[in-house]
Amino acid sequence: MEIRNIAIIAHVDHGKTSLVNALLKQGGIFRDNQEVQDRVMDSNALERERGITILSKNCSAFYKGVKINIVDTPGHADFGGEVERVLKMVDGVLLVVDAFEGPMPQTRFVLEKALELNLKVVIVINKIDRPDARLDVVADEVLELMLDLNASDEQLNSPIIYASARAGVATTDYKKPGINMEPLFQAIVNHIDPPKTDVNAPFQMLISSTEQNDYLGKLAVGKVESGHVKLNQTVYIMNYFDSSKRYSGKVVNIFNFDGLKRDPIEEGLAGDIICLAGIPDITIGDTVSESSEMQALPFVKISEPSVEMTFMVNDSPFAGKEGKYVTSRHIKDRLYKEAVKDLSLQVQDGDTADQFKVRGRGEMHLSILIENMRRDDYEFQVSRPRVLFKMIDGVKCEPIDKVVLDVPEDCVGTIMQSMGTKKGELLDMSPIGSRMRLQFLVPSRGLFGYKSQMLTDTRGEGVMSSVFDSYQPYKGEIGGRTFGSLISYETGEAITYGLFNAQGRGRLLVKPGEKVYMGEVVGANPKGEDIVVNVCKKKQLTNTRSSSSDEALRLTPIQPLTLEEALEFISDDELVEVTPKSIRIRKRILDHSLRAKSRKPNAEI
Repeated sequence: MEIRNIAIIAHVDHGKTSLVNALLKQGGIFRDNQEVQDRVMDSNALERERGITILSKNCSAFYKGVKINIVDTPGHADFGGEVERVLKMVDGVLLVVDAFEGPMPQTRFVLEKALELNLKVVIVINKIDRPDARLDVVADEVLELMLDLNASDEQLNSPIIYASARAGVATTDYKKPGINMEPLFQAIVNHIDPPKTDVNAPFQMLISSTEQNDYLGKLAVGKVESGHVKLNQTVYIMNYFDSSKRYSGKVVNIFNFDGLKRDPIEEGLAGDIICLAGIPDITIGDTVSESSEMQALPFVKISEPSVEMTFMVNDSPFAGKEGKYVTSRHIKDRLYKEAVKDLSLQVQDGDTADQFKVRGRGEMHLSILIENMRRDDYEFQVSRPRVLFKMIDGVKCEPIDKVVLDVPEDCVGTIMQSMGTKKGELLDMSPIGSRMRLQFLVPSRGLFGYKSQMLTDTRGEGVMSSVFDSYQPYKGEIGGRTFGSLISYETGEAITYGLFNAQGRGRLLVKPGEKVYMGEVVGANPKGEDIVVNVCKKKQLTNTRSSSSDEALRLTPIQPLTLEEALEFISDDELVEVTPKSIRIRKRILDHSLRAKSRKPNAEI
């Protein structure tokens, strides 16, 4: 059977997973009467909740006797490591671009990686049924982007397919409406080369992703570069970056991808993407060979992380009440296991036995890790994200992000002013329909907590996306947050009377009846300074009034902070306490007098 191996790459929300849905439906994977859920590839609960792809996944479709192995990749810049490693498995990519938005920062990032590996490209302009679609303009923008990235002549002659993934139609000429996805299938089969492999050569396979299975143990997915592998065969595992790693193992199970299913097979052949089971210590980037004398296959170098957070054991007064895994050993084991699966993540021991430094691609990359740990019954605390500086030729340099903002025209002045305070440098400003698209180079640290401010500045209509650009000399001090914290005076239960008195100082974060402790942040003070408030204060019973007459007190309704909002909220002297049931913000030093002393110069606590 002929094979084509492709990855689908794009900016976030440009329709990759919907396009996979359409290809699977029309690729003979589902019965005609079978009900198929939307975004069937987003199987992770967190992916379905947020509407984004976080993990790369494999599946396959069939077209006229050709098996098409498809890898669905994330679109968010923070998960770029997932995209980089799977590109070694494929021979071509479908570059999906929104018919209105055109190429965005992540489009450039993933396309650059694909062109570096000399992969063939099929351009898919998706969402052509949008009323504001700019089909000719977007096609030109994609070709200009490929020129900027030094694409070869062959890559510049890539076919352009116009599609509506949601409607399940594609066409080579947008003036003639499509009927089904056949034009896209034909472009894949005709333009993407079959894998260049030799079935008779010695067996070699590069591992591009791994996962843990409760019954089969470690599963390793990759493309068979040459030869073939059989059940119960003894193989040798080696690593391109670590020459000392070389050991033998036994292949217990072999699976290939048939639609969304994994089918057990007796033999894996060159060119196919398969899954091996039975080798417990295998990791991403390893080479599996039939001989110990063979050399490891080169693996793509994953871009370095640019953001760091400190994970630590929860030591608040409420520690251990809601989580199952609370000790440093539990947290350490989980973090180091995660670093093996996610090559963009780096974990190292912190300054004390209860702290661990975790480095990732961005705030969202680390917040997804935190959310997954929280759902697995872990309880811990995290610090504010901070960028990683580098010394380059003796000069202190910091990570710079390329930011694209689509905003209403009347909000441009406010955005320019905000970006000025963040040390942003304007690259381009162009009208897109009735809106304006602004492109900036901004220090990564200036973007921490900026998304909520941007939504306020644009009355909720702004769209922002960013991707790491480069390291540049340090841009100088950037002002911190403009508000202060309201801090609980004592441990107890928040009372309506106490909250009513406190809400005059700012926005509250806790509700009546909620347990709070001394040093917990219970609100935000717009005046910029920290204030201690007593939200546990009760109205005392006297001869002339009843302690229960709180019906007349009206509290402003509160919206609990999400994890991302809490990470944006905190300052350097605060922590986010994460448990399976709660997200709390607290001061590092809970005691008010000790905290006051620590702010004095040369203070000793």
